[in-house]
Amino acid sequence: MTIVKHKEQRVGIFIDTQNLYHSAKNLYKAKVNFDAVVHAALGERKLVRAISYVVTTESGDEQAFFEALQKIGIETKTKDLQIFFGGAKKADWDVGMAIDAIKMAPKLDVIVLATGDGDFVPLVEYVRAQGCQVEVISFGRSSSARLIESTDDFLDMDEDPDTFLIGNRSGGRKNIQKEKRNDE
Repeated sequence: MTIVKHKEQRVGIFIDTQNLYHSAKNLYKAKVNFDAVVHAALGERKLVRAISYVVTTESGDEQAFFEALQKIGIETKTKDLQIFFGGAKKADWDVGMAIDAIKMAPKLDVIVLATGDGDFVPLVEYVRAQGCQVEVISFGRSSSARLIESTDDFLDMDEDPDTFLIGNRSGGRKNIQKEKRNDE
């Protein structure tokens, strides 16, 4: 499907920070360059808002990270890490992220979800039905196939990891090409 991207489009970017963080850590042993994610997702279009959904821990070590996001123009919404009896931990922003996207959809032409989480498929379907173009940017190897199929456009960060990662020690694109050859 061919999608239209033009400089007058109003874009909202919704970043599932934990999803991208864990994908980069598990796939590449690196950190995400969120500035590059926003720039790639936006292109030459008009940014209305970029929101990163983040989790605070008891130690508060992530404060410098939150400030770095804000410094590059990404709004942060925080939620405390929940620790349950028995030690189980939960840090889920899916509903909050979906509600924000739905509330902002009437003011946007394009919604960009920075996540690979398949739980967002109903959100994609809903906002597309409301007339918004929906795009996803994430690491393809850790993204839901259903999510990718449901969107208007998918930007696979695995295709250019050196752009989207900080401290990439796994060899980037060469490593992916090597894996593809081994699979053939």
